[in-house]
Amino acid sequence: MSGTDRTDRADRTGRAGRAAGTDTTDRDRSAGATAVIHQKVLPGLEREYESWQEDVNSAAAGYAGYLGVEVSPPTPVQPEWVVVYRFDSVAHLKAWIDSDTRQRLLDVGDEYLDGPGTQQVISGGTRPTDPLVTVMVTHRVDPAHVDEFLAWQRRLTREEEKFEGFRGTEIFQPVEGVQDDWTTLYRFDNAEHLDAWLTSSRRRQLLAEGEKFDDFRLRTVDHSFGSWFAFEGNGKGAAAPSETRTALAVWVGLYPTVVLLTLALSPLDMPLWLGLLVGNLLSSFLMSFLTMPYYVNRLLKRWLRPAPDEPATRTHLIGLGTVAVLTAFWVAVFYVITTQIWTLP
Repeated sequence: MSGTDRTDRADRTGRAGRAAGTDTTDRDRSAGATAVIHQKVLPGLEREYESWQEDVNSAAAGYAGYLGVEVSPPTPVQPEWVVVYRFDSVAHLKAWIDSDTRQRLLDVGDEYLDGPGTQQVISGGTRPTDPLVTVMVTHRVDPAHVDEFLAWQRRLTREEEKFEGFRGTEIFQPVEGVQDDWTTLYRFDNAEHLDAWLTSSRRRQLLAEGEKFDDFRLRTVDHSFGSWFAFEGNGKGAAAPSETRTALAVWVGLYPTVVLLTLALSPLDMPLWLGLLVGNLLSSFLMSFLTMPYYVNRLLKRWLRPAPDEPATRTHLIGLGTVAVLTAFWVAVFYVITTQIWTLP
């Protein structure tokens, strides 16, 4: 049994509304609101779409309660573009979603999109700061069957917990007059572990048991790259860093990582093609698990994700100064090492 993929134009009508969270682990949550939008971009128009999306994001930033936005391009796990808006309340988020400004921008953006998008709004909830893969499943549930639906969801969660890589589940209930769907988020540490659950015989059995809830839609959001620049744990961090800041931050981490790996691997005297293969593999792991989270993100945190009340010019100058100082430091270190201490073959 599989869910029907309903692509109603929630993104255009603003029907997708609030969902008061019911967390399966009964954790305390922040009171913010999040809109997750999936949309497919016409081939060859990606640059035009990105430029248009930046205009949309800039407009959203001018609305009350805006906290941030993330735009994720398609990946092997996530076939569509995903835009995640965060506001401090459902009311403020809804004001942006229903605004004339946004509707005018959506009319312009139609020429870049391949068909209607989908949108889901949830309130509260926690945001993972690990490189997780999140699946969002929305259900239409008859009010008379809510207790049975929740019991069925609990059975699903108990089984999910037995699978390797499972990281948690959250359930969000609908709000009368705004959104009819129940939304379930469940997270795994990578796509392989997620697929093991999605294709498991046990899940098929449980879906069969919940046959009356088979009107559902499933979407996947890949956080694997975004974890390099994760939001704060309370979900109220600033907007995602710009492409320029992201590129500079990666450069700050990549330079010492690559040079140190080159020095470490040079005694092995590998041929160029093999040395680059091994070096790239090791640098990917080091960047993801060491350099970015423990070096770059900590030193450039205030520049990558400044507080909303910090002066933009001052923050930018301090960030650029930090980048310059870090770069100069490593240049000096490696100059001394490679010319005075160790001469590479």
